[in-house]
Order: sequence, then C-alpha cells, then structure tokens
Amino acid sequence: MPNEQTTVPLFVSGEVLTAADMNLSAGTGVPVFTNTTTRDAGFGGAGEKVLAEGQLCYLSSTNVVQYYDGAAWATVGPAAAGALTLISATTIGTTVSSVTVTGAFSATYDAYKVVVTGGVASGNIQMQFLLGASITTYYNSLIYAPFASGTPAGIGNNNQASWDYVGYGTTDSLSFNADILDPFATKYTKLVNAVYTAVNEAGSASGVHKTATSYTSFIIRPSSGTFTGGTICVYGYAKS
Repeated sequence: MPNEQTTVPLFVSGEVLTAADMNLSAGTGVPVFTNTTTRDAGFGGAGEKVLAEGQLCYLSSTNVVQYYDGAAWATVGPAAAGALTLISATTIGTTVSSVTVTGAFSATYDAYKVVVTGGVASGNIQMQFLLGASITTYYNSLIYAPFASGTPAGIGNNNQASWDYVGYGTTDSLSFNADILDPFATKYTKLVNAVYTAVNEAGSASGVHKTATSYTSFIIRPSSGTFTGGTICVYGYAKS
C-alpha cells in the first residue's frame, strides 16, 4: 500500500523539509501503518515523534482507525475483526403488505444478521422471510413453549414459499432477529437462531432454502394484514 509508513518524523528548527517529507503526512492526514508492529516502531525513536494522547493512525492489515488514549491504542472504526458492520437500515412504510430490502448481500460477507424493531402490525401476525424472487423450497421448524404452561411444542414448514414462524408483529411492536448464512454464495441459504416472540409464547426457528442461488435482496412480509413503521437493519459478520 503506497501510503504505508514506518516512522512518524519529528522535525526540528532549521531543518530543510523535502517534498518526500511533506508528502508522507499529506497523503493521508494520519499516519498509515501495515500493522501494530510497524505502528509501535514508528514512534519514540531517533528523529521520531513521541507517542502522546490523541494520536491517530490507520492500520491497513485490519482496515481500522485507532487513537492513543494516553495508555493504550483503541479502535475508532470500522468495527474490529469479528464484529458486526451495519450494511443498511430500511424504514418500513405505512400499512404495507411486504418490504423488499435490496443490496443486502454481497461477496463481502458470508453471514448476516437481520433485525427488525419498532413499528406495529395490524394485528397479532406471523412474520415471513424470503430471498429475492424465489417462491419455493423453504424448509424450517419452530420450537416454542406457551408462557402459561411452558410445555415445549414444535411446528414444521415443508417446501413452502417462505420461511414462516421466524418473527412476529403485534399492535405494540414488530420483532425479528435472525442470522442468514451464505445468501450470496451459489449454495443453499440457511436461516438460524430466529427469535420468535409472540403474545403468549416464544421460541426459536431455523431452516434452509434448498435452492443453490446467489441472492442480493430479501423480503419480509406479514402472513396476513399489514405492517406500519419500524426499521429493518442488516449487519454483516466480518470474515476475520
């Protein structure tokens, strides 16, 4: 990477500054290092700036911006490796029967988290999830227990037009929280750990879409009735 440097120079009175000296810092605005080793070696040596609170840097190995708090380096962003990165936030309209989120999936991530919060439904309604324009080969199951009895029960969904029982809407709120695995890859897409929280029961659903197709978008819809308001947030899990 052409912006990477190995030192943060400290200039003294009367020193002649070359074009290379000026371009070193002007190229990025903050020093750019390959990794934490070159970062640490870039301060405090002969002719180098002493590391002090408020210093910024960029690490090209992990694509993060850091600052020195006077005792240690801390990450500003983007999210550190292994964390979630917000890809999009889609606002649900008024009395809609479905919401399509485009540009949700790409080669950047293999796994995604989709969360729906806020808003209301026109009644107590199951939430459905489907990929792109595909309308078949959705399989999933829900394991749940009524609040009153606590007795476990299950529901299966065999070769349907969407994943069902994966979220819920009421006149109080909308609730959907699930991980989507391999939607962009040309392989079966999996839905795991879908949190199902209804009025009188709660559980967890998982499933598979048995069509080896690459998708970039998805649809969330009520099993009947409509949704109003709320936000659909899509996050990507960093690969490393």
